[in-house]
Amino acid sequence: MSDRWDREHVLGLAPDDASAKAAGKVAVPAKWRGLGADDEAVWGECAGSGRSAYRACVDLTEPAFRCSCPSRKFPCKHALGLLLLWSDGVGGFSGGSGGAGERPAWVVEWIEERRQRAERTQKKRAEKAVRQRDPKTAERREQRVDGGIADLDQWLRDQVAHGLAQAENAPYRVWDEVARRLVDAQAGALAGQVRGLASVARREGWPDRLLEEYALLRLLVRAHQRREELPEGLRETVRTRIGFTLSQEEVLERGERVRDRWCVVGSRDVAQEQLTTRRVWLKGRASGRHALVLSFAAPGRTLDASLAVGTEVEAELAFYPGARPLRALVAERFGTAGSAVPDGVGVGVFLKEYAAALADDPWLERWPAVLAGVRLGRDGSGGLFVVDDAGDALPLRMADPWRLLAVSGGAPVTFAGEWSTRGMRPLAAWHPDEKVVIL
Repeated sequence: MSDRWDREHVLGLAPDDASAKAAGKVAVPAKWRGLGADDEAVWGECAGSGRSAYRACVDLTEPAFRCSCPSRKFPCKHALGLLLLWSDGVGGFSGGSGGAGERPAWVVEWIEERRQRAERTQKKRAEKAVRQRDPKTAERREQRVDGGIADLDQWLRDQVAHGLAQAENAPYRVWDEVARRLVDAQAGALAGQVRGLASVARREGWPDRLLEEYALLRLLVRAHQRREELPEGLRETVRTRIGFTLSQEEVLERGERVRDRWCVVGSRDVAQEQLTTRRVWLKGRASGRHALVLSFAAPGRTLDASLAVGTEVEAELAFYPGARPLRALVAERFGTAGSAVPDGVGVGVFLKEYAAALADDPWLERWPAVLAGVRLGRDGSGGLFVVDDAGDALPLRMADPWRLLAVSGGAPVTFAGEWSTRGMRPLAAWHPDEKVVIL
């Protein structure tokens, strides 16, 4: 790291507003001792309520966070406060990213543990990739998946033949049993889609939506059964939707590479079954392409926070193969991130982009939107919309609109969100007089 991060970058790492506010209160030099920094890490000890100080350290290369406090938030207020001091260049930090003294033993130990853990993980991934490429192993899995999909095909036929009325009050175990059989058949992604049908059957207007989900599943089943007739990109999409995965090494080797200045336009964390997924949306400045970077963490583990909303970084991405490549890995970065406002489009252009993506991938669950110069408006029933200069509008899906209303103040904003069949979920907004506001 050649430059310090600015305060907006640091505060953008906060898990919530309360953590950002608390970090400001501990970012006081008098509360800290043993502050230090080098090109890869920042560390220090913060006075707490007890006798012992809290030891906080940040690995700047990802970044990753460590603190001896009992907080379950990552990063905690002490790690954020430490970064704020470093960002401001006060409390013992001097010149560039360099700092005071050598790394203490506890910092060296943590950094080394992280490096060793990363090496072990990489080794396991490589070994798994070798096993998956074994012809006999691959053939056995194909046979299991084919059997599981044949069972699902018959189950879907039965659901339609017997009528949808029985689904409304069906217990969750009905869907779980089908999903469990698909897991046994090594079609994990397909199992997740089936398990999600239980919640569809409990929503308002569920019959139409459930029938639509059955149709999409049936389309996926038929696509897999006739996979040899599909174009290569669509075949890769179908395999991914079924549950065939590629290792990161394979993606870096096979995936399409795109170098650009990528704006980080939104991020959302979703907790499911002992695993938290972070979706980070990017948009290329020159290419105009969208990209989705995923990271995963078990409870108590830190999610990747290296892509802060509202920043722009020059990087080369490796895209996962598919009919409409969207998910990507950051293959290489060039330089440091800086604040930026993404380029947006009108509602009409966005809908054309979405229609084209849906034509390539009919199972697409969500699509990123970056809209320029939109205002907020309401319809006769009080529903909230984003409206562009042409009068085209998209419905917003949000429980608390007041933050977005306060940011816009009636003026046009650049807006980023996730679009799905249920509406637009806001992610971030940029006002001409304000910096990025995460929604």
